[in-house]
Amino acid sequence: MKKIIFISIFICLFFSSAALAQSRYISLAPSTTEILFALGLDEEIVGVSTYCNYPNRAKSKTKVGNFSSPNIERIIALKPDYIFCTGLEQAPVVAQLRQLNLNVYVADPVNVEELFKTINAIAKITYKESQASLLISKMKDEIEKIATRVKAILHQERPKVFIEIWHEPLMTAAKGSFVDELITLAGGINIAHDLIRPYCNFSAEKVISLNPQCIILAYMDQEAPLKLVQQRFGWDKIDAVRNGRVFNDIDPDTLLRPGPRITSGLAEIYKRLYPGE
Repeated sequence: MKKIIFISIFICLFFSSAALAQSRYISLAPSTTEILFALGLDEEIVGVSTYCNYPNRAKSKTKVGNFSSPNIERIIALKPDYIFCTGLEQAPVVAQLRQLNLNVYVADPVNVEELFKTINAIAKITYKESQASLLISKMKDEIEKIATRVKAILHQERPKVFIEIWHEPLMTAAKGSFVDELITLAGGINIAHDLIRPYCNFSAEKVISLNPQCIILAYMDQEAPLKLVQQRFGWDKIDAVRNGRVFNDIDPDTLLRPGPRITSGLAEIYKRLYPGE
């Protein structure tokens, strides 16, 4: 009897393991791709969007089209068990995939706490809950290290920050965005915090009047960041420009993608705000 029970358990475990090994996942968003890789799902990822560029292994995965209009036929041909997407721009794609009775998970976290919930949800789908626990614990530790340092800094001593998402038109991040939360966690005061929308246009004159002590350009440019903004009318009077505290050397993906690397983005912002620490 014991032998029969043992064989039955072995068979169940064997087929369960086989089922897990055969899981096939497609990610249409760079952020969910980074989460899947961080959970150790390299082998199970069978397709990604053309925008999925991190980690390097993502570049070698089968491309199923761009972010907003992936190739549905190619997706179906890959026979995915689950497809991971994000919200807003991908909403029409998500609706189309669901009409085809495909399993779709939409990740659309708007802050760090929601990101942790997203990681846990993806881990539950992919049977990587223990890996998610370790990943989230590591991220929380990295955030806490910065938070502990920031607690010792008086509010009036914290620098005002302008984050430039794009320059034509001038765009920034406000309350409700990951970037705004990262600036606050890093001990900065976002001059655009009180705007209504998370990402919106911002006037050059307003930047001058609010006089930030630090400017971060959330895009890479070959031209020196200080030179980029010095030529703008009136910006030479801004403290950040006068003191040479204009930066464009932070990987934008660590600031704008709601994925595991936001803790790296947080650490980089902190280093720019408090270079002597």
